[in-house]
Amino acid sequence: MFQRKYWGLACVLLLSVVVIACGSADSESGAAGGSGAEVTGEESADQETEGAVENDKVFTFAMSGLYPPFNYQEGGELVGFDVEIGQALAEKMGMEAEPVTNPWQTILAALNSGKFDAIIGSMAITEEREKEADFSNPYYESGAQIFVAEDNDAIQSEEDITGKKIGVVVSSTFEEVAKEYTDHVDTYDSDVTALQDLLVKGRLDAVITDELVGKHAIHANGLDIKPVGDPLYVDQMGIPVQKGNEELLEKINKALEEIMNDGTYAEISEKYFGEDISKDL
Repeated sequence: MFQRKYWGLACVLLLSVVVIACGSADSESGAAGGSGAEVTGEESADQETEGAVENDKVFTFAMSGLYPPFNYQEGGELVGFDVEIGQALAEKMGMEAEPVTNPWQTILAALNSGKFDAIIGSMAITEEREKEADFSNPYYESGAQIFVAEDNDAIQSEEDITGKKIGVVVSSTFEEVAKEYTDHVDTYDSDVTALQDLLVKGRLDAVITDELVGKHAIHANGLDIKPVGDPLYVDQMGIPVQKGNEELLEKINKALEEIMNDGTYAEISEKYFGEDISKDL
């Protein structure tokens, strides 16, 4: 009888050892199925933080790349006023600058999807755009100017563009204002292309674009076009970031103030325009 009891007890103990051993083997197998080493919650958090720090060291900013002299391609490289302003801001923020291009008509949507950190592409600050993004303080302002062919004497001012064929950049504030004067609005990806079309008979009567851009195109490309009348309105340009990204916005505004105060901004501006275009802000 005692032997039966002891035998039963031995069986129970043996079964317990087998169960414990199997459980231990399963645990080791689970760890090996991941990275080959068990990662604690603390180690995982450290790794995520290190990744975030790496990302925080790069300041990615977008533009169309089709808006000389503000941003354009030259020798396969993205250059221009906006590019150099972005690089100067990145330096002040202790970050690496990474300028990229994106089609203008989808650039705000791309910003909000997290494709890049900010837009430094001469974007006018408007109420509609402020619903989609948070803007920095203005970094320059410029007027919307009417341009026509040099031999066009029929258009002298804004009163003369009513009902005319007007060329503008797609999804720009110029497109919106052109529609107030006419139903014949042709959209372009590039201001320069629109301005060149002024010289093709019957294609366009006028182009509305940024005053600085138009004047640069005249001199840089030898175009026989001219500005007429006063600017239709004046826009202030800002740097949009994702809604709610107050930390980045604060850094950009601080860096912008610094480059305006230490002469960096003026030096870049004079390189492209022969003057400090922030003077009227």
